[in-house]
This record gives sequence, structure tokens and C-alpha cells, in this order.
Amino acid sequence: MKLRMMIGALFAVAASIDVCLAADPRYPDWPCAQAKVPEISLAAVWAGPPLDDAAEKWKDDPKVGALVEKLAARKLPLEDAQKAAAQFVSAPGTDKMAAGKLLFAGLFDTLNAQRSSVMNGLERVTYRQREAADKIRKDTIALQALQDATPLDQPKIDELGNQLVWETRIFEDRRRVVKFVCEVPTIIDQRLFALGRTIQQEME
Repeated sequence: MKLRMMIGALFAVAASIDVCLAADPRYPDWPCAQAKVPEISLAAVWAGPPLDDAAEKWKDDPKVGALVEKLAARKLPLEDAQKAAAQFVSAPGTDKMAAGKLLFAGLFDTLNAQRSSVMNGLERVTYRQREAADKIRKDTIALQALQDATPLDQPKIDELGNQLVWETRIFEDRRRVVKFVCEVPTIIDQRLFALGRTIQQEME
């Protein structure tokens, strides 16, 4: 009875991924409840002056590049990042307009790239989860067949049962991680918007 209950639970786990995926049919591998927005649009996070050639020039300024890398790192608290951005733009003798454009252009490129990397990783994990779900289904059917066979091959039943427990644990662990990582693109959006607003305030 216990084994049959486990088999039923395994079928439920394997089927659950089909319910969770593809909330938006345009992106069948997107696993998150949040809508997939492939890229941040500049207009959504920047109300300042046109960036013009700053979109390319920021890469040529080592000081800007180093600061962009520092501010884009999510391990740096947003409040500290905003303070550092404000200090850079408003430093004595600095052309605020030019500095602000360069800094935001760098942040826009870098955080957009981070965001794309996270989203691509989520879709790769989704593909692996589909493969894992198929394997759980097949192994569950095989376990059920062993359970129904006469005579019972208990060593094989135990071996496959233990394998399925391990496969299911990995599947569930990945699902929990995906749920957490699904929040990251939104966190990046919010960080970029907040830093853009800080830079604009200092430019004004």
C-alpha cells in the first residue's frame, strides 16, 4: 500500500511541471508566473536627456566602467549604490550631464545583460525539468510494473524506488530554486529604475 501511494505521488510530481509551465504561449519554456519581458526598454527606466553617443563611449572610460560594475552588483545594497552614483555625478569639477549619461548608459547595458543571462538560465533549467519529469514518469511506470509482476523482484523494486526518491528530490529542489530566481529580473528592473532616477536628480 505504501509503495502504491508513493507511485501515485510520483505521477503527480511528474505531471505538475506541465501545469506550471507556459503561462504565456509565446514563451513555452518560461517557467515564471511573472510575464516574460525579454528586454528592459530605455523609456521604462530613463526620463532624462537622450543618451546619444554615451551608449558607446561609457565603455572607453575605465572609471565609469569600474563604477558600473560595482553598482550593478546586487550584493551592494541599493541605498549604497544610489549614494555612490550621486557622489560620482555631483563630484566637484564634473560635467554632471556627461557623467550622468555615461553612468546610466553603462548601467543600462550591464543590467540588461545580467537580466538576459538570468532569463536564459531559467529557460535552460525548464528544459532540464521537462527531461527530469519525463524520466520520473518512465521510472514510475517501470516501478509500477515491477510491483505488479509475479514473482516480485524486491531488490529491483527497492533500487528503482530509491532512485525515484532521489530524482524527485532533485526535481523539487530545482523547482524551489526557480521560484526564487523568477524574482531576479524584477529586482534588476527596480534597481535600474531607482539608479536612473538618482542619476537624473543629480543631473538636474
